Formats: sequence, structure tokens, C-alpha cells
Amino acid sequence: MSPTPAAAPYDLGPREYELSLAQSVLCIHTRVNDLYNKPLNQFDEQLRLTVEQIRERGEWELINNRDFGLLHETAYDQRLSTRSGPPTPDDLDALLARCRSADLMLAHPRTIAAFHRECNRRGLVPETVRVRNRLITAWAGVPLFPCEHIPVTDRQSSSIVALRTGVDNEGVVGLHQTGVPDEHSAGISVRFTGVDEHAVARYLVTGNYGIAILVADATAMLEHVDVAII
Repeated sequence: MSPTPAAAPYDLGPREYELSLAQSVLCIHTRVNDLYNKPLNQFDEQLRLTVEQIRERGEWELINNRDFGLLHETAYDQRLSTRSGPPTPDDLDALLARCRSADLMLAHPRTIAAFHRECNRRGLVPETVRVRNRLITAWAGVPLFPCEHIPVTDRQSSSIVALRTGVDNEGVVGLHQTGVPDEHSAGISVRFTGVDEHAVARYLVTGNYGIAILVADATAMLEHVDVAII
């Protein structure tokens, strides 16, 4: 018998991910650089704080942006609701069953506290794993990281997101552009834009970022999680 002809499916119009930007202008008087750089370099400290603010904004966008954020891009068949409201161990088992080989979970700190309360009611002690010398709550070996960027609604409900990461794992991949002019660090550039008539130097700080879910089951989300203290 001759083999049956077959062809691999190919998307002629794949989705393109455009990087988003967060920008801020750092203003610092020239006399600060001249006179007040000891014992701390004031410019370096102000720049560090500005870069941290840019990265913080980028993290918020990766979670909440309506075009590419995890809360909006998770496939609908990868979403499930809690059984009774608060996040129970059974709910987390169901969540991890939706996300193949999950590497981590993200939840608001109040959601993690609610999960601990449900474990206490059942006489269970959640396991912990050490990540960068910090003990993190885990379930089924998957760390549950606190993320304050995941909102808590006025009705005291929130979400838990499970992720598989990495290109090789067909997971979630963070995106940024390197090698840009005036690069400060990965995805961050600092561009001097001049000194005004008041001797104030200005620097444009730009961060570029994005995120891509390579395969639908790389994420799963537990919705309508009740975090109210009863």
C-alpha cells in the first residue's frame, strides 16, 4: 500500500505581537550631579527608582492589559470557577489539571491567605518550596507566588493563574527588545534629551515588554475566587 499523503497544518496569518511601551522622564538638576553625589550617587539612585517604576508598570500590563495580558488572553476553555467560593485544595487540583506541567501559579496575597484558611479547615498544611532563598507556598509541588497586580473586585473575588513557561515547553514567553540605542538593561533604555534653561537635565526612560502564550494549555485560570474573611 502506498502511504496516504498528508500535510502539517500551517497558519498563513499567524498572530504578530507588538511590544508595548512604558515611558517616564527623569528630571534632575545639574548641581545634584556636581555637589551631592556622596556618599550615594544621586543620579544612579533616581534612575534606579525610575527603572523600577517602569518595570512595575510593565508587570501590571502583562497581567491586566486587555490586548495581551494573562487575565484576558487565557483561553475560555482553560477557565474554571471554584466549587464553593473560597479556594480549596480541590480547586487547585482542578486548576493544575487544566495546565499541563505547570511551573508556577500567581495569586493575590489575599487569595493565598484564603487558601491557607481552607487548608486549615481541612487539617492540611500547604507545602513550601524555596525560591531565591525565600519560602513560597506550594501545592502539588507547584509554587504559588503572590502577585498584587491580580485585582480583587468590590465583591471580594479574585483569580489564580497557572502557567507553564518557556519556548521549549510550548509555554508562556516574555517578550522584550534588546540591543536598542542607549540600552540600560534588557528591555530598558535611558536617553539623555538635554538640559533646559533652568539647568535641569532630562532623561527619557523607556521600557518595552510583551507576553505570548504559545499553546492554549500553557495557562489556566481559576475565577470567582472568594477572598472575604468569614
